Amino acid sequence: MNGQPASIISPTGDGHALPVHVAIIMDGNRRWARARGRPPIFGHQQGANAVRAVLETARDLGIRYVTLFAFSAENWHRPASEIDDLMNLLRFYLRREIGTLANNNAQLRFLGDLSVLDAEIRSLINQALAVTRGNTGTLVTLALNYGSRQAIADAASKLAAAAARGEIAPETITPERFGRALNGDVPDPDLLIRTSGEQRLSNFLLWELAYTELVFSPVPWPDFDQERFREALVEFARRERRYGASGG
Repeated sequence: MNGQPASIISPTGDGHALPVHVAIIMDGNRRWARARGRPPIFGHQQGANAVRAVLETARDLGIRYVTLFAFSAENWHRPASEIDDLMNLLRFYLRREIGTLANNNAQLRFLGDLSVLDAEIRSLINQALAVTRGNTGTLVTLALNYGSRQAIADAASKLAAAAARGEIAPETITPERFGRALNGDVPDPDLLIRTSGEQRLSNFLLWELAYTELVFSPVPWPDFDQERFREALVEFARRERRYGASGG
């Protein structure tokens, strides 16, 4: 979005280059639960614990941005009972974890169409935004009811409307300006992690992932702990990022 985000050096002193922005597709909750003879909500609950572990590690290492694909627009096609469970878990998470995020100096942000969520969840989201707004640590973005194609269409529509009103000239719509219309001033992800062995983007941050390094982990999300997160960061550090230029 805003050019090539520079990597940072691990404060642990191990010399590894760390990503500034990590995006994660948290996959495998339901399969993890089924393998244990439990309902899907059990996997989602355990997945919430994995979120906490990853965010604590990101805080400790100084990773500035973490974006989590929490609920896609396509997830509404799941059974109604599972959707109800997911919404209840979201309510629980917002009530329980926001204090922890605030105490850890994290700031919360959301992507996606939140208008279709019920009034109670929207109220909890607004409270979470207010409580964490002044924090200066990791910016945690939750993608809720999110689909990248729709987000791209919405950004194009917004810029087209501004051009039609004479507020901007069409020729000034650059990739950088389009990126800001999509995701504000948040830099594009340096690293995308997808768990549970799947190797696809599933309509997540399609524009923003143009030059992102991809790491696919076979581990289901509930088992993705701090050690596995660090392993993904080490894999990222091994990569040579060329942004289309020739290698050395």
